[in-house]
Amino acid sequence: MNLAEHYNKLYKDAITKITLGEYETDPLINDETDRRFGITLVIRPDLATKTQIQQFLAEVKATEPDQYYYQNADIHITLMSIISCYEGFDLKNIQVQDYVSLIREVLNRHQGFKIQFRGLTASPSCILIQGFLTDTLNEIRDDLRKTFKNSGLKQSIDKRYAIQTAHATVVRFNNPLQNPDALVSLMEKYRNFDFGTFDVKQVELVYNDWYQREKFVKKLHTFSLAFD
Repeated sequence: MNLAEHYNKLYKDAITKITLGEYETDPLINDETDRRFGITLVIRPDLATKTQIQQFLAEVKATEPDQYYYQNADIHITLMSIISCYEGFDLKNIQVQDYVSLIREVLNRHQGFKIQFRGLTASPSCILIQGFLTDTLNEIRDDLRKTFKNSGLKQSIDKRYAIQTAHATVVRFNNPLQNPDALVSLMEKYRNFDFGTFDVKQVELVYNDWYQREKFVKKLHTFSLAFD
């Protein structure tokens, strides 16, 4: 996949829909009865990168104060959704240590790597920071797919789609936009902004809700990656 082309197509499609008022809002973000949970391997950007992201979000908030903004603790890249969120999933349904052992086995075969957050893209319902990755990340993903497939453990890897990007969602639309033209102008301003490059030295296995909100996330294990 050519990531730049993929992100660019997403961006153009989303900007058109936002401009035409055909964007989507998510009514479940603030629904305290939402019980969609799963387990996910996530990557956390470093503080310097998140600080740059928050500066961008502050500008967006000034234009669109009623949307949903990711706080630093919630910003993440999905390395792999092991069990996609669904209503009624509970950790009692699985043996967490079996998952930790299998993932450790896979990650021990790989080195740490870098991700660059450069520019932003969007969907009809979200604003995303564009992540550009090295081959190592997709090698890890392929290794996880193969190893889980042969393990017999409950999983739903690639059930929704085969993940190939390294983006981070930072804004979700949950109310009508007040000033879509100003929002589009701001997105253009940051379209190619360099938010930072960081070393991926750790990966977290978490029990999480759909939005990866800190108040619902339970860290199950932190894995370290060897880094030259």
